[in-house]
Amino acid sequence: MNSMPLVQIHGVDDVRLDRVPEPEHAADDVLVRVAACGICGSDLGYIAMGGLTPPGQPMPLGHELSGVVAAVGANVTHLEIGQRVVVNPTANGTDIGNGGPEGGFAPLLRVTGVAQHPASVLPLPDHIGFHHGALVEPLAVAMHGVNQSGIQPGQSAMVFGAGPIGLCTVIVLRYFGVENIVVADQSPHRLDIARQLGASSTCNVKQQNLNELLRQEQGEALHYGMPVAGTDVYIEATGVGAVLEQAIALARPGARVVVLGVHKAPIQLNPLDLLIKELHLIGSMAYPEEFPAVIEMLASGAVDISALISHQFELQDFMQALAVAKNPQLAAKVMININQPC
Repeated sequence: MNSMPLVQIHGVDDVRLDRVPEPEHAADDVLVRVAACGICGSDLGYIAMGGLTPPGQPMPLGHELSGVVAAVGANVTHLEIGQRVVVNPTANGTDIGNGGPEGGFAPLLRVTGVAQHPASVLPLPDHIGFHHGALVEPLAVAMHGVNQSGIQPGQSAMVFGAGPIGLCTVIVLRYFGVENIVVADQSPHRLDIARQLGASSTCNVKQQNLNELLRQEQGEALHYGMPVAGTDVYIEATGVGAVLEQAIALARPGARVVVLGVHKAPIQLNPLDLLIKELHLIGSMAYPEEFPAVIEMLASGAVDISALISHQFELQDFMQALAVAKNPQLAAKVMININQPC
């Protein structure tokens, strides 16, 4: 049996490029020859916590990917060998790269149950490059958050965090016709990328007063006679509790606050803020229906997402890529090239 490399977590801060047997497929499955796979902030979190699998069982990594169909099970009718595709890692419940038995940082990926869940592997139009195809997953996360917010063209948005998901949120907001977008972060490099992707203004929170900037850029509203920022929607994409608390404190009456970042600890929440401001505090998890809409967005040519990809590495250089991905002063989206030139 042939073997291949696969990135796996073996324990806390213990990630390795292992050799494993190449996967085989059954009648309901598809094999995808991976072309590109992005490093996600969730990957960094999984590594820091030692993975999601039981002790002694390595956890495969990689869930933001595109590639080419290498083999098709007899029961799969909507795909053919050689077709360019993206993989939805959660559509069939196997949690690819998220605690399941498969991971995308490998030359070959088995996607099980595709016959029953056709949306788990979707065609990628020929004019969309593999790198951009690998960004469908994080863009779908962002699009679901924007959908949850209910924002409309002409309204204003504040995005906390210029990491990959925050930057993807800027892209989607602009695609949805939102032009007044403020992004806050501590990294000048990432704030520069946010402006390239369509943010109308940015705030380096180490140097600027966010409240003052918001009132300047997005107008004012009154809260019991006191002026506050007139921002319509706050999207929290950092996962930092203090930042979510700040969003709730800044929000005007009737504003919407979307929790898009992954929070790993409780926050201090005063229900009186929700009560007297009649705030809408909204959660957003993954992408129940957004994959096809993101592919349509990319196919339309209406957005240019190239600035989102800051670095490219080969699979054998994964550890170097990981070190870059951990540094917000250097990286936005770090992409791993695997089988094909992208």
